[in-house]
Amino acid sequence: MPEFRTIDAGEVRIRCAIEGEGPLVVLVHGFPESWFSWRHQMGPIAEAGFTACAIDVRGYGGSDKPHPIEAYAMEHLTADVAGVARALQPDAPAILVGHDWGAPIVWNTALSRPEAIAAAAGLSVPFTGVPARPFTEVFDALFTQRNRFFYQAWFQKVGPPEAEAEADVRGFLRKFYYGICGDAPDGAWPQKAADATLLEGMIDPDPFPAWLTENELDYYVAEFRESGFRGPINRYRNHERDFEWLQAFKDRKLEMPTLLIGGDRDPAFNGFGRIADPAALMREHATDLRGAHVLAGCGHWTQQERPEEVNAILIPWLKSL
Repeated sequence: MPEFRTIDAGEVRIRCAIEGEGPLVVLVHGFPESWFSWRHQMGPIAEAGFTACAIDVRGYGGSDKPHPIEAYAMEHLTADVAGVARALQPDAPAILVGHDWGAPIVWNTALSRPEAIAAAAGLSVPFTGVPARPFTEVFDALFTQRNRFFYQAWFQKVGPPEAEAEADVRGFLRKFYYGICGDAPDGAWPQKAADATLLEGMIDPDPFPAWLTENELDYYVAEFRESGFRGPINRYRNHERDFEWLQAFKDRKLEMPTLLIGGDRDPAFNGFGRIADPAALMREHATDLRGAHVLAGCGHWTQQERPEEVNAILIPWLKSL
């Protein structure tokens, strides 16, 4: 097991799981996850000669959980990552790796603080530059106005999404994890009317795919029963704030080494349609992309579903820096 430390990141205290010695690699998870999402990467990263530091994003696990919605804006989350990196390695820039929401957190930490970040890798979500409009406008036009359900529109409601998730944490996580994993059949993430709730029509598989054992699920369940879901879901309620903050960086590109890994069955990777050329998309906004890897048959939970493949890409990239 890694060593756990609580780091004063400036605005909040962040729990970090730390393993190994050497240049710092900060691992940032997504929704609804934990530092534990990186359990298959920490040992190999440490063995490769690095310090692996997997954080609980604010609102999760052992990290602070401020109540206000605006406390979960991208401006604050990037400050947390930069604060952890500065506390653990004050004299040199850090390497960042993020998955799901962790990928935009990593990309935007690097975009807003390029002098503090040596390299950045994203799993599941490519870097597509500073947005031209808030994402709320995008999903409103594509989904809500067409009477189609979209989970991020559901998350804009304050209270009902938390209540639905917290009523049966294990059931919620099983259905959510399964619905967008590579083992799920088409339709496991159901199409429904805009006024539906998230769990309506979702599948609780029996058995669950082997990439997540019951003991591993137990860890997540215990974390969310303790922390609740308000902080994690608040991340989705800041699209307008994020848009406004990011406009200051709209003329920048990422100039440090970058890496992209995604799954061809991951709806977050493919956006609203399959990406024909992920490398070309990234290179419009990142000048030193050193690989864009698409894992066949892999769903959303990239480093958990395909740990060996991810490590076989990630470790050589780290060593090449």
